[in-house]
Amino acid sequence: MAEQQPSFDAAKYKNAQREQWNKDGAAWRRWTPTLERWYGVATRQMLDLARIQPGQRILDIAAGAGEPALSAAERVGPGGYVLATDISEGIIELALQVARERGLKQIETRAMDGEKLDLPDAAFDAVLCRLGLMYMPHPMTALREWRRVLRPGGRVAVAVFSTPDRNSWGAMPASVIRRRAQLPPPVPGQPGPFSLGSPGVLEDLFRQAGFADPELRAVPVPHGAASSAAYVQVAREAFGGFNAMMAHLSPQERESVWNEVEESMRSFESPNGFEVPGECLVLAATK
Repeated sequence: MAEQQPSFDAAKYKNAQREQWNKDGAAWRRWTPTLERWYGVATRQMLDLARIQPGQRILDIAAGAGEPALSAAERVGPGGYVLATDISEGIIELALQVARERGLKQIETRAMDGEKLDLPDAAFDAVLCRLGLMYMPHPMTALREWRRVLRPGGRVAVAVFSTPDRNSWGAMPASVIRRRAQLPPPVPGQPGPFSLGSPGVLEDLFRQAGFADPELRAVPVPHGAASSAAYVQVAREAFGGFNAMMAHLSPQERESVWNEVEESMRSFESPNGFEVPGECLVLAATK
């Protein structure tokens, strides 16, 4: 009898994601200036392709500590409205704090599952999701929900990472961690940073969800830092997924793994500092 493939437990995964971001959200916010230096160009491309205008109503899915919701709020202005949502109630509360600090009264926040929106039909001019869709267990379900809440002619814009070979910032640490933590290969259907990055996958998904005229751009997002050690400090604090991969290891073992990751990343150091390649795919389409 054939051995049964382990199946992916979406509910368990979502609970783990919620707990992880409730725990790691403060670190993500603390590193926001660095993260915006890395991903700000992708954010601007998303907002441009979404054709965001003053006065519009915008929904941001998996908004984390506030981007791209905050940038969208500046574009829609005081006459517009942005609803920032995230599965983690802890991290979305941080987004609201940032919005209030900046005096952006047009932002509201709600904890919400991006695959199951508690929102009315045709309520938004644009839906945004930066670096969130590839972590959702059912991306097609998510896209159909996003399409439902868009008005006719509304735009959706997402950013995901492309392929591992173009994203050494994440692929190299993950490879070291997977080997050292003796993790099995991902099971079919398992979400992850590069799960939607292969050529054609994202466009096909959007077409199947009923969107028209998908427009795709590859956007370089090099991850710069002062040194390999400085980069690893950001990775171990802000990228909770890496820590989740080795949660079963002892503190000493985890420290040893991070030391190996830092050593492996030294090849990206130069007299000018540290820079490791990254690439996002930014895609926009119309309802």
